[in-house]
Amino acid sequence: MNALRGIKWPYAVIALLAVVAAAFGLLHAAAASASAKKKPGATARIKQSPPPALFSDAQIAAIGEQASAQRKKADALFAHWKTAHGTTRDDKAFAAWAAQQVPAPPTARQRTAELHQVQALAKTRTAAGKKAATWLELHGKKDIWKLYLHDQRELIPTAQGTAEKAELKAALNLAKTISDQLAAKDKQPAPFVLDPTLRPDKHIKPGATGPYSYPSRHATRSAAAVTLLSALSPHRAADYEWMRAEVLYSRLYMAGHVTSDLTAGTLLGDLIGDYELATSGH
Repeated sequence: MNALRGIKWPYAVIALLAVVAAAFGLLHAAAASASAKKKPGATARIKQSPPPALFSDAQIAAIGEQASAQRKKADALFAHWKTAHGTTRDDKAFAAWAAQQVPAPPTARQRTAELHQVQALAKTRTAAGKKAATWLELHGKKDIWKLYLHDQRELIPTAQGTAEKAELKAALNLAKTISDQLAAKDKQPAPFVLDPTLRPDKHIKPGATGPYSYPSRHATRSAAAVTLLSALSPHRAADYEWMRAEVLYSRLYMAGHVTSDLTAGTLLGDLIGDYELATSGH
């Protein structure tokens, strides 16, 4: 401020305002920079990349039915957990128990048969199908389910919506943790590792063993989300199940998984959804 003392009115005021404006400009620029660095949320990501035409109901019907069949199995299994543990939250103990409920990987002969199915499907790929599968692979783990919940939250009290957002986040995180641990333990190579011609864009090196695909992370997260969201908004359950089938089919279509990867992941995800509902008081 010493530099301003010799300046007479109104120049002193003008100079002061200039200093304030410069300081404000720096602060505004810093805030804008921080805002730019913040990653966009699920709603923004899907708005920036809206879905293309997805797969037909006929295409996804079979895997949709196989996924739906896991629900009764999961509910029956979870009843045993609940009898022994009640509704007390214990993620570590539950994760260990849930992992034990997932069936052992299929035999080499069974997996080879499933690989042949994926190879046959790959021959039917179209440009539109690849576009749909790419979008579903990108957004099917979390974004789609977060967007669905965001729509539900518009119709409920803020506190309830905040709690449900935390529940979905917890379920998705637990799904990733357990499915990753099982995949690392069982070491079942993805179809495009077994047959690199299925996905030449992956640039698989000769002799590669991973990535591993049993159980499917997409399937586990999708099932956990569908179980939770369907309980929170039952009249929308059919939409959630349809989208889950879309996500699962995309993983077969682009040789990320075989069917047993997806059904095992769905069973695990349903267990996680049941656990989240029980421990959250729903």
